[in-house]
Amino acid sequence: MRQISLDLLCFINNFHSYDSFFEAIDFTFDLSVRNMRHRKLKNSELDRISPDVFKASKKTPLIIILDNIRSLNNIGSVFRTADAFLIEKIYLCGITATPPHKDIQKTALGATDSVAWEYAENTMALVKKLKDEGVFIAAVEQAEQASSLQDFSVRKEVKYAVVFGNEVKGVQQEVVSESNAVIEIPQYGTKHSLNISVSAGVVVWDLFSKLSSL
Repeated sequence: MRQISLDLLCFINNFHSYDSFFEAIDFTFDLSVRNMRHRKLKNSELDRISPDVFKASKKTPLIIILDNIRSLNNIGSVFRTADAFLIEKIYLCGITATPPHKDIQKTALGATDSVAWEYAENTMALVKKLKDEGVFIAAVEQAEQASSLQDFSVRKEVKYAVVFGNEVKGVQQEVVSESNAVIEIPQYGTKHSLNISVSAGVVVWDLFSKLSSL
């Protein structure tokens, strides 16, 4: 043990200072990490854009409508998903809470600063307004004549809005009936029930992929 300590001391003395020694150690460690297979990226390597750049970027022609969502954590998670896929706008309807709120921020992680949003008191009135503007409305729900998500196709030059409903009651029936289409996420287990933030992630990723390939 004494010989190891002496060898280490001699090694350190070869450097001009302790700072240069630790810089060499950091450099060696950095090289070893960079040579790892599937090295995890640092946050600084993720090419994150600023909220201002996000707002100026071309958006995915997709709107998210939250119909009476009660959980603030779910709302925040949807904001973060919308940020990830350059979603045009989120409408927060009925009892759905709005930013700023600490419980939304817990899961949004700042996405409320980048993603455009607007409060609408009545989901049905909003859906009718958007339809009048030419937006294709798709309710995400389990319903008769629903289209399975993987079979739902998108078209160029069409703007879409997807409606996600309350954690217990789902999307209001009148809103489902007013929608241009109903999308169902196929499920094969015992529950046939997904958390709304999970549903949003699945549907938004699928539609983003399809719209990006047009």
